[in-house]
Amino acid sequence: MLQLPDSWVWDAWYTRAADTYHAFFLYASKALGDPELRHRRASIGHAVSRDLVHWERVADALVHASAPGFDQTATWTGSVTRGDDGRWYLFYTGTTTGDEGGLVQQIGLATSTDLLTWTRAGRGPVASADPRWYELSGGNESWRDEHWRDPWVMRLPGSDEWHLLVTARSRDGQLDDRGVIGHATSSDLLNWDVRPPLSAPGSGFGFLEVPQVVEVDGRWALIFNCPAERRPADAATPGGGIWALPLDDPLGPYAIAQAQLLADERLYVGKALEAPDGSWVLIAFVNADEDGRFVGELTDPIPLRWEGDELVIDHPASPPLASLRSLAG
Repeated sequence: MLQLPDSWVWDAWYTRAADTYHAFFLYASKALGDPELRHRRASIGHAVSRDLVHWERVADALVHASAPGFDQTATWTGSVTRGDDGRWYLFYTGTTTGDEGGLVQQIGLATSTDLLTWTRAGRGPVASADPRWYELSGGNESWRDEHWRDPWVMRLPGSDEWHLLVTARSRDGQLDDRGVIGHATSSDLLNWDVRPPLSAPGSGFGFLEVPQVVEVDGRWALIFNCPAERRPADAATPGGGIWALPLDDPLGPYAIAQAQLLADERLYVGKALEAPDGSWVLIAFVNADEDGRFVGELTDPIPLRWEGDELVIDHPASPPLASLRSLAG
């Protein structure tokens, strides 16, 4: 779907306005040399398409703010929704370095009237981890970061209340098994009340990255991501990658331990979208090649469907790459 010749591309999220899809994605220059350094150099790029295959890159949406600020280190994954006022709301992860050296992650907001020009809504975050329920940054070498990121904003049909789902960690439980779906609510998309998590720790995941709750062909599902290295050694089911969980209630509680692997770690951060023909597809980023090296580009749409009570894709032997490369601009 999308490859930049001079930059790595990874997490992406999407919205649709009329017949145009908008992809917002994290990217960082390959001049860094080591792809592991990309996280603290991430900016939010933007591309548009009519078919989810052929993409045109447009002006970037956001870069990190100047110090001091909650997003002075990097801007990370988010989601876009349209408010009742007709404006577009881009919720994103802002990061800064904490006292222990880890990254403190909080949720920021920018707004737009045309999806092209974005203005931050103030200088501070709109939602942060509440220590009543969530783990803050700590001194443990393996879990120094404060995980409160990857906002997914939604409103259920017939409701006036907005819901914010985030990657979070419980303040309690086995250290490598505290991953939960954080939760906050709002009536206006501007003011948010942080709530208890929608899932419980001890479900076999150190974190549940980039959550998406989506209705696919009339059935609700939670899609999230976790690599094998961030799962406890005694997890009931092995492996890592993109995970899916059928839902009876889109607001939980989520039985995370029952999630099934949708795609292995060759692909990561999968997002379900409705294609122009009404079918459902998954778009992810190519995480690793056949030699295990990081790739950093987005796939073409991959058909997504239900088989009984399980979401499945036609997982290829080699992930499909972009059929048309985006211009570097």
